[in-house]
Amino acid sequence: MAKNLSGYQQKVIKDYYKNIDKIALAKLGELVGSIYLAETQKKKDILWGQVEASLKQLKIQPAIIENIMKKRDAVILAKNINDWAK
Repeated sequence: MAKNLSGYQQKVIKDYYKNIDKIALAKLGELVGSIYLAETQKKKDILWGQVEASLKQLKIQPAIIENIMKKRDAVILAKNINDWAK
């Protein structure tokens, strides 16, 4: 398949995978905002499920994921995201 891609397309794909962690952290940041704005518990549950999947994608330590998911506190999640982004 790579043979069918132009040089520019190959560079875009390479850069995407090079920055996948930054992209995932940005997605987590957006999820924090969505959790704050969610009006129903059902919507919050869906968003927290997405948070858990993103944390696993980032290969965050299982103990940290478990702690964040147990507390379900958007402030704690936001602080962790800020620390991981540094």
